[in-house]
Amino acid sequence: MNAFLNWHALTWLGDSSLMMPMALAITAWLGWARRTRPVMWLWLLCVGTAGATVVAGKLAFMGWGLGIAAIDFTGFSGHTTLSTTLWPVALWLAVSSFAHRWRVAAAFAGWALGMAIGYSRLALDAHSVSEVVSGFLLGLSASGFFLWGQRSKPHPRLRLLPVLLTLVLPALVIPPGTRAPTHELIGRTAAWMAGNERPFVRADLHAGTRPSRRAAG
Repeated sequence: MNAFLNWHALTWLGDSSLMMPMALAITAWLGWARRTRPVMWLWLLCVGTAGATVVAGKLAFMGWGLGIAAIDFTGFSGHTTLSTTLWPVALWLAVSSFAHRWRVAAAFAGWALGMAIGYSRLALDAHSVSEVVSGFLLGLSASGFFLWGQRSKPHPRLRLLPVLLTLVLPALVIPPGTRAPTHELIGRTAAWMAGNERPFVRADLHAGTRPSRRAAG
């Protein structure tokens, strides 16, 4: 039971209920000073592309059954993608006034956390290996591209405590373990767009079944 609860606690660190406020906090810090606003736009491009890719993949499977049965793939793991995109940048930003080696270490700590969150999705049987690995690679690409771009751009040099307080605030306001209803919302949207009574599920992928069509009117 304790291990089960611990996996849930870890997986919550990648849930949209926590990740979306964190994304807004990062955007606010990057856009605070005029000289770093170009960095903010690059960040929005990276996180937006990663998020849109996850949503598009889920819509494709839940609405039209577009998946790969051979590798048990129904779409990128959203928890893994978001955590691997956000945590490295959040931790890097927290130590942005420190020496370069500390910023690099913070980014790697964020990627390690994203990997651990991905593993929690496997432990909870919420995703397959292919979905977690692809989600990790997608998030790594998004955050890695953003951080690599900071080599030639004036990155913000913020104080550690204010940034940490801003990033921790959502966890203090949102009860730990709270799940955002994003998966269910995407499922209902996908079924409506495809004209089905319900979304496609993993069992449909492997059994070759499909939802019934929604009655006209």
